[in-house]
Amino acid sequence: MIPVAASSMFFHEYPVDEIFDAVEEAGLDGIEFWLETPHFWLRDLPTEDLVAAIRSHPMITSLHIHAPVLDLNPCSINPDVAEASRQWAVRAVELAERVGAPVVTVHPGRRTAKRAPMADDYRRFARYLAVLRKAAAGKRVRVAMENVEPVVNAMISTPEETRDLLDKEKWLSFTLDTSHAMNHSERMLTRFVEICGDRLVNVHVSRAVDGVMHLPLEGDPLSGETLAAIARGGYGGPLTLEIEDRNLDHDLSLEEKILLLAGEAAFLRRCVR
Repeated sequence: MIPVAASSMFFHEYPVDEIFDAVEEAGLDGIEFWLETPHFWLRDLPTEDLVAAIRSHPMITSLHIHAPVLDLNPCSINPDVAEASRQWAVRAVELAERVGAPVVTVHPGRRTAKRAPMADDYRRFARYLAVLRKAAAGKRVRVAMENVEPVVNAMISTPEETRDLLDKEKWLSFTLDTSHAMNHSERMLTRFVEICGDRLVNVHVSRAVDGVMHLPLEGDPLSGETLAAIARGGYGGPLTLEIEDRNLDHDLSLEEKILLLAGEAAFLRRCVR
């Protein structure tokens, strides 16, 4: 059975153990844990708290890690920003190895200027890949590059760019963000599944409507068809609900968040049954 997970950032204001409690209560199977989850990030990454939460929630059987991306850019023209971004990605890989998470999702970075990426940007991206390759060598952790929203300065945002990267970097895996792709077009989403599905290890699931991303699915037919196609292709990784609560029509209580996730999970499970 394909596990259904949630991003820890959906519970932005809650402590780590309460996040695990909520995901378990919603009946989900897993969590994608962002290092930038505030209660973890702002307390200097107390890994022992995360380990304790994992051990005390045996129903949470799927755990992935998301590397830090806020304020960071491994392709930045500022060398200090680029170096910090690379090192935080390495720390994410190291944390995943320590807690037994099989996958770390990373972002590719972007050109600093809002212009199409140039040769220098791709050289910085190559250095980033080299650092990640070295960090993952000899570990059980797989590094998965996520497709980002296809804006002018984006890198690795289209199915063709992603396929080219995966063909060149055989060690690298792929995280599909359905909302990023859907925000461009329905065809882009289905194309990602068609040509990159063989390297898929994580799927960030949410909807895009009129330029607003990371919305609940609410039974969306396109999402359902896409997820069914992914399942038919033999995918066994998690479907990770990545919902931005600030894009909803009001501030949700903890109980409302739990109920929302439970409903979304039921839809996902029907799609891939």
